[in-house]
Order: sequence, then C-alpha cells, then structure tokens
Amino acid sequence: MTSTPQRQHHPDEPGHAHAGASSHAHGHSHSHGPATPVSNHLRKVIAAVLIPFAAAVVAGLIVLWPGGTPDHKAHERSGLGFDQQTVAGRVVKVEEVNCADVNAQPQQPVEPGQEAANQEGGAGGPAKKTVCERATIEVTSGKDKGRTFEEIVPPNASRKYSTGQKLKLSYAPKAPKNLQYSISDVERALPMALLAGLFALAVVAVGRLRGVFALVALAVSFGVLTLFILPAILAGSNPLVVAVIGGSAIMLIALYMCHGLTARTSVAVLGTLISLLLIGLLGSLFIGWASLTGNTDDQTGLVHGLYPGIEIRGLLLAGVIIGSLGVLDDVTVTQTSAVWELREADPTAGWRKLYAAAMRIGRDHIASVVNTLVLAYAGASLPLLLLFSIADSGVEAVATSEIVAEEIVRTLVGSIGLVASVPVTTALAALVVSADRAPRVGAERGGAEQVGAGQVGAGQGAGGGRSGRGRRRRARGR
Repeated sequence: MTSTPQRQHHPDEPGHAHAGASSHAHGHSHSHGPATPVSNHLRKVIAAVLIPFAAAVVAGLIVLWPGGTPDHKAHERSGLGFDQQTVAGRVVKVEEVNCADVNAQPQQPVEPGQEAANQEGGAGGPAKKTVCERATIEVTSGKDKGRTFEEIVPPNASRKYSTGQKLKLSYAPKAPKNLQYSISDVERALPMALLAGLFALAVVAVGRLRGVFALVALAVSFGVLTLFILPAILAGSNPLVVAVIGGSAIMLIALYMCHGLTARTSVAVLGTLISLLLIGLLGSLFIGWASLTGNTDDQTGLVHGLYPGIEIRGLLLAGVIIGSLGVLDDVTVTQTSAVWELREADPTAGWRKLYAAAMRIGRDHIASVVNTLVLAYAGASLPLLLLFSIADSGVEAVATSEIVAEEIVRTLVGSIGLVASVPVTTALAALVVSADRAPRVGAERGGAEQVGAGQVGAGQGAGGGRSGRGRRRRARGR
C-alpha cells in the first residue's frame, strides 16, 4: 500500500509533475519546448561575428542600390525577345483553310517517298491537301484597341488556338502596318495564380505559423531579387558582388524570419556563409581556368547586346551562388537542428559524440541533396542533353564543350559547397552547444538533487495526508 506512493514521489523519476514539485518537473520538460537559450558569453561571441557581417550587407545594399529598374525610355527597345513591347489580345475566330491557299508550308520533316509523291502530284496529279488554321486576333489594349489581324497556324505547330483564348501580342511600331502585331505568348495568369494559391495553402496548412513566415520570407527574397539584384546588375555593378550582397541579405532575412533570432539560427547562418564563400572561390577559380565566357545561349547574348557593360562571366558566377543558396539553407538548418536535438536527448554528450552522431544524419542528407541538385540541373538542360545524345561526338567532346562544361561546373561547384556545409555546420553547432551547456549540466543535477531531497520529505507528508484521506474514504465506505 505504501510502496506505490513512494515510487510516485521518487525524485529521479522523470514523469512526475506534482504541484509541490513543479520546479523539478520544469527541469525535465525542456526537451518538449524550444531549445534552451545559450549563455550571454556565447551570445556576445556570435554577435561579434554576425553583427559586422549584417552591417556590411546593409552598407552594400545602400551603396549598390540601383533606385529601381532601368528606364526603357532612355534605352531604346530592340524589339527582340523579352525586350518587345506587348499588348493584350484575344482570339476572335478560328477556321480551317488549305495551306496552299494561304501560302503556308508545313515545316514537318518529309518522310522517305513523300517528297517524290508530292513532286508527282505537282507535275500531273492532284496535290495532297494540307489543312492549316487561320486565327483572327483582336487587339484588346493599347492605342490600336479593336484592330484585328490574322495568324496562320500550320498543322505541325506545337501551339493551337481556340476562340476566346487570351493572348499576349508583340508590337513592333517600325514594322509595316500589317506586320506590326504578332502573337508573343498566351495569357496564363489565372492558372499560375491558382497554382500559387494552392502552394500557399499547402504551406500554411502544414507549417501553420512557420508556414506563414516562410511565405513572407519567400516574398522578401523575391523582392530582393527583383528590386536589387537584377536592377543593380543592369545598372553596371559587378554581378558577383551584387549576388554576394543580395544573397546574404536573402539568407539573413529568410533564416531569422523562419527560424527565429536564436543561437541555433545564427550557427546555421555562419555555416551557410562559409559554404557560400567556398562556392564563390571555387566557382571563380574553375570558371576562369576552364575559360568559360557565360555567353552560351540566346538570352545571355540578347542581354549583353542590350547592356554591353554587364560582365557576363560574373553573371555566370552570380547564378551559381544564388542557385546554391536555397539548398544550402535547408542543409545548414537541418544539421544545426539535429545537433541541438541530440544534445537535448543526451545532455552529457561532448562535442565529439555530437559531431559523430549528427554526421551520420548529414551523410544521408548529402546523398539526397547532391542527387537532387544534379537532377535539377539535368532537368533544366534536358533539351540540350537530347541534342548531344544524338550528335556524332564522343562523351569527352560533349562534356568539354562550353555549353555543357558550364552546366557541369555549375553543378559540381554547387555540390562541393553543399557537401562542405554539412561537416562545417555540424562542427560549429557541436562546439557551440558543448561549450555553452556542458558546465550547466552538473549545476542542474545538483539543484535537482537538492530539490529532490526536499521533495522526499514533502512527499512523505503528502503521502501521510493521502493516508488520512484514504482512512476517511474507508470510513465513509463503511
């Protein structure tokens, strides 16, 4: 009868939380809440590193701030690519016509024997009728609103049009009147907005308040990219410097906003910063050593043609840094959290034991993240890979060509930075938690023993009180 209450009140049992023992129960409940704050000394050490860095980032933003996007009126449009003037339009009517009647020739490849058959038909027999579509397009915005023009769609075209479909039209004011307007793209704002809404809903439903902060951080990151990084590069600033400052600003805002102003987040920031510096150094070294120019596609050539002052090689390196930043954040935060949770599970573990345990987690993370990064780059360059797969060239010739070597350097440099971020961040986190909380473990145990000693007597008194209540209940039962 009396052994049961004594076991319930044993000070070494982790489960009790009586009113008289609330202080002891608090010592065992820290693993269920946020991480224990670090000491003032370590806060000062971390602040001594990060505050000057944050101040340098803010100063860089102020010095290189472009003041908005470049004025296209001061820089005449070329009328090519994304530099075209656009207006809104819609499809009024679509009808089938004979391609020969509208002087439209299908661009599909001719199969063996088909060309000879067509020649025979042209010589004496009837030619095979090829059906095209003639779409009537109406301009719905701009100074020529209400004007219509026709667009011929061959049968092998990848895009078809339907009546009522909304379009984006390119406007070339210097072209002949009947050629001033042409279809640039389709209007897809509604499906894109719906998809973005579903994404936001999923993030908030699963992440709750952290999901909201993540969406805000995403909006801030996009704002830094569009209001600072891109305009500053167009204004003639060094792309590498702009990418480092802008990427650092995104890193600081996103990490602290999503994970709080804590030592755990600060360690992740330090690990990300060191990895970014490594990526920048390796990227600069191998881009220069491999003689990569960065001018390997039409978009880059168009940008360089419009703004000759842009340093294209620096633009390539800036893309490597910004592209690696998002994955780096994931790796460093995960590793830091792993070390903190391992320390909470085993307060007596030293930094070597924490580092070894967290690195076992990190190795699994490395394998998945590197594979993800390589597949992401491969997916983005899939048409290019298809072209090289059918080319009559060896693997070495393909891999060392500039257009492929650029993607290889981008992938491998980013992957090296990701791999290095795991041991760097894990070591930093293990050192911080070990140096901070190791001295306090003994103090907490000593305090727990003193409180527990006092609670033994209190527990005996409480047990006596319960014995009295038990006798009264038995008396009432009788």
